Amino acid sequence: MTTAFDSARRAELVGRFNRLTAQTTPRWGRFTAVQMAAHLTEALRMAIGELAVAPKGPKVLATPLVRWLVLHVFPFPKGAPTAPELIRRGASDVVRVEEEQAAFAQLLDRFAAKRGTAWPRHPAFGQLTERDWGVLVYKHTDHHLRQFGL
Repeated sequence: MTTAFDSARRAELVGRFNRLTAQTTPRWGRFTAVQMAAHLTEALRMAIGELAVAPKGPKVLATPLVRWLVLHVFPFPKGAPTAPELIRRGASDVVRVEEEQAAFAQLLDRFAAKRGTAWPRHPAFGQLTERDWGVLVYKHTDHHLRQFGL
């Protein structure tokens, strides 16, 4: 399974993310390019334990079989709800895409450097393994980059 712990995959994600401009339009969903960029940096902050996110979502997502299927088998659905903590309020074109790109690259490196340490609970999936976090970060980022044709 593709993982954000793979340095080549991280470089791929950063390269795709760096092609984003404030004018890039989504293929689906309500995020603007800047809002999506901010969402991905907030999601990385959550993954490394810097942003607390309250538990939410159907409890069935945290069961081992469903969690495994969602993380490792099924594609992310378009329009799935997200935690409000991962939507930066007021994020608009005033927030420069370049700042989010720099933050994303730095946070992705910090995520990879966290290997072998304790991981936070995911608000929907519960306690994840390190492998699960690596797959989730890649899959979530890829989903939103594809949302913007990247």
